[in-house]
This record gives sequence, C-alpha cells and structure tokens, in this order.
Amino acid sequence: MSYVPPAEFVVKMIDAGEAKVFMSTRDTIIRAYMAGAILALAAAFAITISVQTGQPLAGAILFPVGFCLLYLMGFDLLTGVFTLVPLALLDKRPGVTLNGVMRNWTLVFVGNFAGAFTVAVMMAVIFTFGFTVEPDLVGQKIGTIGEGRTVGYADHGAAGMLTLFIRGVLCNWMVSTGVVAAMMSKSVPGKVIGMWMPIMLFFYMGFEHSIVNMFLFPSGLMLGGNFSVSDYLIWNEIPTVIGNLVGGLAFVGLTLYATHARTAPRRSPEYDGVAAPAE
Repeated sequence: MSYVPPAEFVVKMIDAGEAKVFMSTRDTIIRAYMAGAILALAAAFAITISVQTGQPLAGAILFPVGFCLLYLMGFDLLTGVFTLVPLALLDKRPGVTLNGVMRNWTLVFVGNFAGAFTVAVMMAVIFTFGFTVEPDLVGQKIGTIGEGRTVGYADHGAAGMLTLFIRGVLCNWMVSTGVVAAMMSKSVPGKVIGMWMPIMLFFYMGFEHSIVNMFLFPSGLMLGGNFSVSDYLIWNEIPTVIGNLVGGLAFVGLTLYATHARTAPRRSPEYDGVAAPAE
C-alpha cells in the first residue's frame, strides 16, 4: 500500500493547509459545495439503508463511500480544513496569516452549507413526491433525528450542551483521522481503507458532524420535524462546529505536528508550490 511514515505525511498535512489558504475564492467555494453535496447524499444513502434493513450498522459501514469519493476528487469539508489549515500558520509558511485561515474556513463553511442544503431540498422532494404527500419512512426518520438531536439536547440543559459539544469533538477526532489516514498511503486502495475505518466509527456512534447536520436538519424541518431553525442553530450547528474545530485541531492536527514536525523535511518531495495569494 506504499505506506508513508508520520514524519512525511505531517509535511503533506502542512503543505495541504498552505495550498488551501492561497486557493482562489471560486475554487474554494466550488470544492466546498461539492463536498457538502456528496456527503449529504452519503448521509441520505446510509439512513435509507438503516431504515430499510433495520440495521444501523449496515448504514454506517457504507456511509464512508461519500467521504472517500469527495476526498479523492479533491473537495473540501470544514472538518478537514479545521485540522490542516492552521498547521500552515503554525509552521510559519510565507504569506499564511490568521486572516487567510479565517477566510478559508468561512468560504468552506458557506460552500458546504450550500451543497448540503441543495441535496436536502432534492431529497425532501423525493421523500414527499414534491411535497404532495406525507414523507415516506426514510423522510420520517430524518425528521425524528432532527428533533432528537436539537430539542433532545435542550431538554437536558447544560448537560445536553456538554454532551453535544463532546460528540462534536469526538466526531472530528475520527473524521480528521480519516483525512490524515488517506495521506498515509500512496495507493487508492490504501487511502480508502485508511479513511473508511474512522468514518464508519463516527457515523455508527452518532457523533455530531457539522456538514452532515447541514443536510439532516434542513431536511428535517422540510419533512415536518418538530423543532425550529433557532433550535437547530443553538442546540446543534454552532456547538457542533466548535466541537469539530477542537476535536480535529487539538487531537489530530496539533498532536501530530507537535511530535513529528521537528523531524520532518520542510516540504513534501511531491510539493510543487501553491497558487498566488487569493483575492
């Protein structure tokens, strides 16, 4: 599988973060849009499998197909850039600034949401035959998920918010491990195997992924879920985004950088530079 040792793939992580900072606005938005859309389709796929088979594990086993596809096509998720982009700043790469990092995060958030929301509307149409009938079983399940993971947390107050945050942390600990695992191999099969395991784990365990939720909760609102937009934002999306940031950066990006970057070369041998600073 052409294994890449940590000292080498950590440099790849920094290089990738640097390249994303300097990526044009157009390319960043397009890549983020497609990532959000593909991950949303994978979530709809996994939930459909779980409902139709009655086996949530079956859905979790197959959900990573979306993540693998979007990664191999070079699209960007917010959870991944949370982990990779700050490393370029920490490594003091020329031209990388805090404003550049924040710009990248903002553009990727917007693109991911637009892509996930597009699929949410499309799937809501499918589940209801263009909003002319009640949602089918899969649509009803999505509405239930939206309720349980918003007002369900709110019912527990501060303890619910803490639980939500921790689930966000654990989610991106696993998702970012998947991103890094893809850099551990130079072969497509090796990359897919490395990504598949942690992504399957996070989905089956019900951890909170901010981009998956950009599909689930708008869908749930359109499919009759008994919660509001403010419930979604306050009792899910915002704490989940913060938890994803902490989980990916603290438990994956910074730990690997702290223990391997000093023994690594300054750039990956495959690194061919980055685009000129974006507008």
